[in-house]
Amino acid sequence: MLENVRIILVNTSHTGNIGSAARAMKTMGLSQLVLVDPVQPPDGQSVALAAGATNILANLRIVPTLAEAIADCSLVVGASARSRTLVWPMLDPREMGERLATDAKKGTVALVFGRERTGLSNEELQQCHYHVNIPANPEYSSLNVAMAVQTLSYEIRMAWLAQQETGAQVDDDSDYPPQASMELFFQHLEETLYQTQFLHSDRSGHVMMRLRRMFTRMRPDSNELNILRGILTSIQKPPRNS
Repeated sequence: MLENVRIILVNTSHTGNIGSAARAMKTMGLSQLVLVDPVQPPDGQSVALAAGATNILANLRIVPTLAEAIADCSLVVGASARSRTLVWPMLDPREMGERLATDAKKGTVALVFGRERTGLSNEELQQCHYHVNIPANPEYSSLNVAMAVQTLSYEIRMAWLAQQETGAQVDDDSDYPPQASMELFFQHLEETLYQTQFLHSDRSGHVMMRLRRMFTRMRPDSNELNILRGILTSIQKPPRNS
């Protein structure tokens, strides 16, 4: 199961943090690391700080966009270190660990970490099903990215160990679509809403953000998504001549 948990670092600027994150991952039994547009690729400092987790560095992938990194993931959680105007479904670290450990039994899931200084952008956070925040000391919440990876990876491992001990099975047998399919749905939805003139350019971004949040909260399974796509296609078709 743990092999299905993907850790994603977005636009990391310090190569040492990549190595430290790999070390934190291996300590907790995780192995999938993906870098999105790093400022610099892993180097000697990454290897030094990986402290024996060089196999994770050797097998990591580097991709240009977050969309590509999560394309095959059925559940994506974004780590957000600060409160934002963007209101999105939230999980605490323990809930996040339980949710990812459960869904990883059925396929690839992802935990996404942002830039050292600014974290994830609102656009990137909108590509996640949930956000997770580590409730650190508000007077000194100075967690670097590797420490955040360590903390949240620990919660995933503890949830997995608890499931191993109890022999818990997956109650939800739904087949959830990969994120790439959800992105195609959102594009299809936006095209249809423009075609029907429900959307206008001056308010389209705000409306689509709320619709994205609504469907993300609903989390349709693959069959439900196919129904929604079919409805949109029927709306786009010109009316038949009687």
